[in-house]
Amino acid sequence: MSISRRALIATALAIGSGLALSPASFAQDKKEIVIGATAGPYADQVKVGIKPILEKKGYAVKVVEFNDYVQPNFALAQGALDANAFQHIVYLTKFATENKLALSELLKVPTAPIAIYSKKYKNVNEVKEGANVALPNDPTNQARALVVLEQLGWIKLREGYDPIRASEKDVAVNVKKIKLIPLEAAQLPRSLDDTDFSFINGNFALASGLKLTQALALEKTSPTYQNLVAIRTEDKDKKWVKDLADAYRSKEFLDVTNKHFAGFVKTDYQQSLVVGAK
Repeated sequence: MSISRRALIATALAIGSGLALSPASFAQDKKEIVIGATAGPYADQVKVGIKPILEKKGYAVKVVEFNDYVQPNFALAQGALDANAFQHIVYLTKFATENKLALSELLKVPTAPIAIYSKKYKNVNEVKEGANVALPNDPTNQARALVVLEQLGWIKLREGYDPIRASEKDVAVNVKKIKLIPLEAAQLPRSLDDTDFSFINGNFALASGLKLTQALALEKTSPTYQNLVAIRTEDKDKKWVKDLADAYRSKEFLDVTNKHFAGFVKTDYQQSLVVGAK
């Protein structure tokens, strides 16, 4: 049977289309993963815990450290990173929506809670009226600090306030007449020399040499405020993404968490491993 010219052309186009798709198939088998994280514990989690696991699977892993909460998401969206680890879902959702970025949560990671520190006092009960209290100036982390302040009895927030979006405008009664000083999160460790008390995000506290055991009060971190690994939404079904998630969910990473990140709030999947081991 003879083959028509039209059939030959159709076959050639089909083969050409297949070749054109081949880079995508290679992307599924990529062997280099670039992960961004804020300097300190979340970068260390990748270096000490995740990188060795992925290297055993044949990946080359590069860790890029950041000192702010803005650049890591832009770098991820633009393709300079494959994943990042530094933020909770409230921040990711707000940032991605405002900047029209197609980013998604992959999974939660062990998280250092936001906490209150002081170089002048050894107990929160020593607070005096008019005390200076520094806290993060970004909306979601400021809300976390305000909720803790209410739990301490230093302020009263208005009835019906949103614990995820609370701001200074929601302070109904300033019980201790404290002066709130909003600062960039990365600047909070240095503020301890000039304030009575400072709220410091866990990653920046640990990166500056502070220990969770030095905190005068710790936030009771809910899943809403547990940090996460973010990826581009378009990558969610790729093999390397599954391997990255499996590394975090592994017993090996749980052991690293217990050894190097004591005091961190464990994820649900880690809690399941702990229960299963009993």
